[in-house]
Amino acid sequence: MRILFLGDIVGRPGRKAVCNRLPQLRREYELDLVMANAENASGGLGLNQKNARQLHRAGLEVLTSGNHIWRYKEILPFLEETDWLLRPANYPPRVPGRGYTVLESGETRVAVLNLQGRVFMEPLDCPFRAADTVLLQMQEQNPDVILVDFHAEATSEKQALRHYLEGRVTALLGTHTHVQTGDASVGDKGTAYVTDLGMCGPRDSVIGMDPDPVVQGFKMQTPQRWSVAGGKTVLDGVLLDIDSQSGRCEAITAWREEQEV
Repeated sequence: MRILFLGDIVGRPGRKAVCNRLPQLRREYELDLVMANAENASGGLGLNQKNARQLHRAGLEVLTSGNHIWRYKEILPFLEETDWLLRPANYPPRVPGRGYTVLESGETRVAVLNLQGRVFMEPLDCPFRAADTVLLQMQEQNPDVILVDFHAEATSEKQALRHYLEGRVTALLGTHTHVQTGDASVGDKGTAYVTDLGMCGPRDSVIGMDPDPVVQGFKMQTPQRWSVAGGKTVLDGVLLDIDSQSGRCEAITAWREEQEV
């Protein structure tokens, strides 16, 4: 099977580019499933119900997230209602929402697990132990394919979890930094990895934001009002070619496309 997993969708430009292009991408690449991290899809920070539904209707089977998913209070009950919008599984007990889901694509059962890192981020539960717990829980549902979105800042933490889960999951895909990395590879035990998927948003930006106030903030060390940039849009992600019988990834290909919005 073939899956396209897109990087963080940033604001209206990212949403529009993804929604406009998805039907053609499915046909062009003969995709079985398309997924994305959507925690910055509303105004460049957070996700509201309207935009979550828009992306799901456009053809994204699963939306993952991270530390910005909590920005809009309206999303809290929505996290409880849906099985296709995830928040990281290593948040404390009784936090709204779910950290993983299992869906069917033909005869293949595909599990998606969302985790968040702790280095340079909020002090959450251990993502390594959380992964152990969820993988044990998943055994009852017997998924053929397991994909992990690891929403983390530190490259070392992402690489460490990659080695920890090698041979236990189909792919470990990093998100959060919005910059696509050039290290997409498949390990000896069939686990695909990339440190960061990149983003779907304005190309000429600072991680999707208008560069001017960001630069000013770095120069002056004073608070600035950020806004989503405009101009040409980039779509980043990876194509995963998977043997659904063994659950091993046969190939991972970094994917990027630019378009006018």
